[in-house]
Amino acid sequence: MVGAFQSEGTEFLGRRPVFMRQPRFLHSFRAPVPTACEKERSKHNQCDVSGTSLPEAESNPQMKFIALILAKAKRWLNPPTLIAGFWLAVAVLLSLTPAIQLVELKILDRLLVATAPNKSSYPITIVGIDADSFVKLGLQWPWPRSLHADLLDRLSTDGASVVAFDVLFAEPSGRGPEDDQRFVQAIKRSGNVVLAADRVYRETSTTSEWQRLDPLPLFLQAGAQIGLATVPLDQDLVVRQVPDSSEAMWRTTVLRLIREHPELAPNLSSEQGSYIRYVGGDHTFPYVSYHEIVQPDGTLPPGYFKDQVVLVGLAARASLNAQSAQADLFHTPFLAHTGGLMPGVEVHANLIETALARNAIARLPNAALLLLLSMVAAASVLTMHNWRPVRGALAGGGLMLLIVGVAWASLQRFNLWVPTVMALAVVVLIYLSLGGRSYLIELARRAEITRAFSLYVTPQVVAYMIAHPEQMKLGGERRNITLMFTDLAGFTSISEAHSAERVASLLNRHFTEMTDIVLEHHGTVVTFIGDAIMAMWGAPLEDDAQAYRAVSSAMVMQKRMHTMRESFAKEGLPPIHMRVGIHSGSAVVGNLGSAKRFDYTAIGDDVNLAARLEGTNKIYGTEILVSFDTLKQVGERIRFRVVDRVIVKGKSQAIEVFTPCEDERVIDLTARGVELFRSQRWDEAQALMQELSALVPDDKIAGIYLQRIQEFRLDPPGENWSGAISLEKN
Repeated sequence: MVGAFQSEGTEFLGRRPVFMRQPRFLHSFRAPVPTACEKERSKHNQCDVSGTSLPEAESNPQMKFIALILAKAKRWLNPPTLIAGFWLAVAVLLSLTPAIQLVELKILDRLLVATAPNKSSYPITIVGIDADSFVKLGLQWPWPRSLHADLLDRLSTDGASVVAFDVLFAEPSGRGPEDDQRFVQAIKRSGNVVLAADRVYRETSTTSEWQRLDPLPLFLQAGAQIGLATVPLDQDLVVRQVPDSSEAMWRTTVLRLIREHPELAPNLSSEQGSYIRYVGGDHTFPYVSYHEIVQPDGTLPPGYFKDQVVLVGLAARASLNAQSAQADLFHTPFLAHTGGLMPGVEVHANLIETALARNAIARLPNAALLLLLSMVAAASVLTMHNWRPVRGALAGGGLMLLIVGVAWASLQRFNLWVPTVMALAVVVLIYLSLGGRSYLIELARRAEITRAFSLYVTPQVVAYMIAHPEQMKLGGERRNITLMFTDLAGFTSISEAHSAERVASLLNRHFTEMTDIVLEHHGTVVTFIGDAIMAMWGAPLEDDAQAYRAVSSAMVMQKRMHTMRESFAKEGLPPIHMRVGIHSGSAVVGNLGSAKRFDYTAIGDDVNLAARLEGTNKIYGTEILVSFDTLKQVGERIRFRVVDRVIVKGKSQAIEVFTPCEDERVIDLTARGVELFRSQRWDEAQALMQELSALVPDDKIAGIYLQRIQEFRLDPPGENWSGAISLEKN
């Protein structure tokens, strides 16, 4: 908030001490009423603001510490910090909700797709039980165990390191024990087989429970190892997490692999909640159809499977819209990118690759995420504290790019997933909140300026002050302005003869009428001084026509005074007469006062001169007196009558004063008579002034000059006389 137009206090304007009474607007915050301690401190300087005596505070370390904490808290607990703290708390709470966690997972999916190499870096091959194999073999599922035995023999002969079947062999073959025995013998010959186990949900008439289905014991006795093929699903049914079971298929397969290749150093201690680093979408790994091995046609060269991890499983291609509910197909992060589901056997291939590459993805711990959000909130406040739309947007955008860059680099270099949704949201929310706060403050400031100025200046000035709020601060600048002072003649007698209520009503009506005229002429009402008005033109807005508008305003005001006197007479109110003084010159204009309270006003010698001219009207019986500096700016647009050359109280230099006049005869007679008077041609000057007095019988100006002529005949002023009259003697 800014100060009122005129500061409180007493200012001497030449005619009497005037107590400056200003309108209550644009006040800065007033200083609080002193506390008892503060009053005492002013006398003895023995209290601090907390009410503790200074010697006590200095000798008490605890009090010093408390005072320091309070000072720090006051410094940091400002509105932007509180806004950041609020959104930080909201972000932390929202980050724990399933909805936000799902959004974070979707963003992780985008990162996985963007960073995927789209090729395998390890010797992993998938033998697919696909549609072509069903056609070529002409068999229905389940296939004979002897066929799997044939496949296993051919892979072992070709040098495969591990053969893992993503197929359940939980029940005896429907083709008899001999069929199972064929498969048992092949497992024994190979010595490197992993068979799938699974968890299924079974409902009976009496129970509903999850059951684990393991391979037949005879297969395990033959040397096969169990690989639990169950994979966890996230809330959106997407496979992202690494199974943490000790018998997980990926772990069993890798353990079997390092028996033959101890030089490998896979990561077998994946933490719970780790995520799979997919190498690509479905069918990224090398695929070989099942029938190409059991019915070789020469397309596969010898040694093709040497040192390979071979995974055998269903490998049907299916889109999300396909009728594949019974197929071993899963949603992965690549579903939105490729539009295809991934066979379960390839999910296991990605798990094995993740273990061998040691690049399982870990999520940033919650404690570290809280620290990240706190840092983001703090950085947002520091960069957007003094909110500016463009600068704040650039700072916020840069901060968001930094967050995304850190998340990207963490995933690429450290396999660390940094959830970014709430961190990015904190930046946006703080930006919007600080912007909203700034907007509300701006609205309040505009409303305050509009409320404060609208009664005293024109809408154009209000718009200017709103557009240039930097000028509404303590300080001033030197400007060329035109000032007007008005006063009511004999108002003291009127106030003594009538009740306070009637006097107040009369004054309010007078001020309302005169203020409206000033505003209509683009002036600024500075203050009301008792029964007087101080107004100015040329500030706060520059005005090339300031002098003309000021004089025009004064003339209209005097015409309105005639109308008001007639109205007052009908109401039984006393007649009032107003005097106006106008001067154009240089003054310091701005908000002047103390840091806690200041007023928009003007100060300087020219301000005092305008006030002196108002009082000078009493000598000449005029209603308006205008200085020569104002007349020069007005030019020929308004006709003036010369009044005198005077030296006002407190001044050493004489100034020419004039009054508006529409009678050309009066203007001419006065001008010639004054010129002869200053030339000390008393007889000729007297003749013209007598003619003027006859033309305007109640003209006080002519009477003054006739009296002076008589005096100067007796006591001539001397040869070097300039014609100036000192008002100190009048």
